[in-house]
Amino acid sequence: MFTTTLFFIGSLAVLLVAANYFTQAAVRIGLALGLSPFVVGVFIVGIGTSLPELVSAIIATREGVSEIVSGNIVGASISNLLLITGVVGVLARPDVRLGSQYILIDLHYLIGAFFLFWMIGKDGTINFTEAMFGGAVFLIYTIYLIRAGSIGDKDPSSTSEGVTRKPLTQDILILLLAGLGIYFGADGTVGAISTFATMLELPPSLIALTVLSLGTTLPELAVNITAIRQGKAEMAVGNVLGSSIFNILMVPVAATLFGPISLPETLLSFGLPVMLGSGLFFYLLTLDKRISRWEGWLFILLYALFIQQLAQGT
Repeated sequence: MFTTTLFFIGSLAVLLVAANYFTQAAVRIGLALGLSPFVVGVFIVGIGTSLPELVSAIIATREGVSEIVSGNIVGASISNLLLITGVVGVLARPDVRLGSQYILIDLHYLIGAFFLFWMIGKDGTINFTEAMFGGAVFLIYTIYLIRAGSIGDKDPSSTSEGVTRKPLTQDILILLLAGLGIYFGADGTVGAISTFATMLELPPSLIALTVLSLGTTLPELAVNITAIRQGKAEMAVGNVLGSSIFNILMVPVAATLFGPISLPETLLSFGLPVMLGSGLFFYLLTLDKRISRWEGWLFILLYALFIQQLAQGT
């Protein structure tokens, strides 16, 4: 058990550090190639922080433990909306103020993505055809973001601030090495989870719903804490929304290329309803375009209750 724990921690650390280097190098390459800061901020940073979930999903499906995929998708969404948003709300000074774009577009896409995931997964299996509906929705969302050009409320241009340029060849080398690190880190993480599940006689989906999902959301947490320190808490909330939408819509597409995704009964009866409830709760509490410190504590306590209920159920 001790050796497996160390291997899991080491693999997860490699996964997260590699994803961080991959994202930073991709940002520099994007800016060097003349991409707008908006495109770099929304797509490269947003997708880069979701790479741990994406690569872990592909490897888990290839190794025949696809319940890890669904557990990680649901768990990461809950962690993003409750824990990370809660931390943003508690640490931000003054209170987080949200622009109208969050209410009119992004939040609606978030709720729509959650509803779509529930529709295609409520029978316990998600195949490639079903997952492609999510891919189509994400494509529409992408077109909207690109055509919008820039959204003042999100201030995505801030992504280019503090970026230290390096030679393009060096960034490409970092990108390739980081990609290898992400693959081997994800492979080791998935393998350790399977070992844990066998040793503890627990379903892999439960470990993915808690430990793995919390670990793979660390990149979002790191990005958001940096945004808070720069006085851009709204951008941190935007990262949460963008990452959650990508995870829900695009991770199943990538995973189902290698086989269907399984959603065990525990996930359908508890994890999925909590995810849907978290999305609706997030939507209702942000209708006033504001997240206060006290609402941040409420988000954190709800996440703690979620973990406590999972532990009690086992």
